[in-house]
Amino acid sequence: MKILAIGGCGSMGRYAIRAAQNFSSVDEIIIADINKESAESFAASLNQKVSAIQLDVSDAIALKQAMEGINIVVNTCGPYFRFGAPILKAAISSGCNYLDICDDWEPTIDMLKLDDAAKSAGICATIGLGASPGLTNLMALIAIRELHEVITVYTGWDIGGTSLDENAMQQSENAAMMHGVEQMTGQVKVFQDGIFKMVKPLRKVSVDYPGLTKFKGNIFGHPEAVTFPNYFPTLKNSINLAHGDHANFLILKSIMGLVNLRLLSKEKAANLFSLLEGNQSTQKKHIDIDYPPVMYGFAHGFKDGIPASVGVCIPSKTKDSDMDEQIKNIGMGEITGIPLACGIKMLTKGQINGVGVMAPEAGHIEPHGFITDVFEEISKVLGLPDDSLTDSVQITRSW
Repeated sequence: MKILAIGGCGSMGRYAIRAAQNFSSVDEIIIADINKESAESFAASLNQKVSAIQLDVSDAIALKQAMEGINIVVNTCGPYFRFGAPILKAAISSGCNYLDICDDWEPTIDMLKLDDAAKSAGICATIGLGASPGLTNLMALIAIRELHEVITVYTGWDIGGTSLDENAMQQSENAAMMHGVEQMTGQVKVFQDGIFKMVKPLRKVSVDYPGLTKFKGNIFGHPEAVTFPNYFPTLKNSINLAHGDHANFLILKSIMGLVNLRLLSKEKAANLFSLLEGNQSTQKKHIDIDYPPVMYGFAHGFKDGIPASVGVCIPSKTKDSDMDEQIKNIGMGEITGIPLACGIKMLTKGQINGVGVMAPEAGHIEPHGFITDVFEEISKVLGLPDDSLTDSVQITRSW
């Protein structure tokens, strides 16, 4: 199988490609980036399967030429609101299967509109196969499948739960923070009371997570909120949440309020957000067994006619101190890039079935096996035995 990795030398893409080079089902990987020197330098650090080309994705002709003879296009080139749909369209018209880590709800909607075109072309395109969206969707899917009827889905994470390594920070911190500012200002789309609504972000939502004290998350614009209603007709509520230190969220709300009033630029807000997130991820905070999870998917509905809830998560604290330490060592690069790599592996092995443009929860990916594979690959990256992290995902039920 031949892979075109657009943006594959970037801070998230490089984690995926570094893992994918070792898959026996992958024959060749071409890293394509506008920065030829960066692409060639990264390719030179990998095995003989990997090469590099210069590519300006805004050049439609060059983009189509780069896709000739390619089996799978892997897109980690942001911002997705600019490049997501055009690259996916090019992949469909070129007969290439497609994977990305799009974490913006607006281009997600645009790309889902290409579903019919992908089906007509026999293309399997999975969008948002990173950490969130990605793992969170599959965690929620596991939770949903334990219920007979689902009413509410929440996905979420602790904003200080993972950190960027030094290389990732140098390459993408500003882009990541700008994305965060966009999702915490203005209005974002959620699914509430059976309809899509535009709401103010950072509004608090109570989560009665099974096995934990009820906690509050803050609405954060993200694809999960807009994709789940496409696949579960009984669903009434689908919202993505972020949580963290209460004082830091008060500061965040003040910063974003100034942006909304046009008293502070989004660029300056992103810089402040970066400082705040860095402080949260490095400060020593007391975490007990009842603290909200690092990352989770939650579903509430009915089982045997009785109200029921299921939570699937990476916990913030377990009864195993060694496991807690290993979870802390998982960085943003691993938790985002490795799921994408596992998507490459499964797609090249024919283990992802279906055609069309699909979110991870569409049913074409077996969630338990996928998540196990992700944590086995992360264990390899961290130099741990393959099964070291396979128990790091926990399922709790209200019954």
